Amino acid sequence: MADNNAVKNLNLIGAGTVVEGKIRTQGSIRVDGKLSGEVHAAENLAIGVTGEIEGAVNGRNVTIGGKVKGNITSADKLVLESKAVVRGDVKASKLVIDEGAVFDGKVTMTENRPAGQNY
Repeated sequence: MADNNAVKNLNLIGAGTVVEGKIRTQGSIRVDGKLSGEVHAAENLAIGVTGEIEGAVNGRNVTIGGKVKGNITSADKLVLESKAVVRGDVKASKLVIDEGAVFDGKVTMTENRPAGQNY
């Protein structure tokens, strides 16, 4: 019998690997190689220090340690670590930019509040 949590796995694109095209996962993904295309993760998406993506990035929680040239959409939290280089617009409800990160683009903060809270 299949486990329903099996789709919530971690996918990995290792350093030295080059991928072209679209990637979609119901779980999480970590990119340490190069990706030319878009990536969508229903859960967490991490780009390691050696990772490079040229294309749109979408995920619930997105952590960037490498390079992204394209727009980033995070349903919850976006973290740009100190070695991150991002060239593109970002959309997130929470944004953390560490000292040393390079960011060239526009930020749109989405509202992700519990129902009934207005401020």
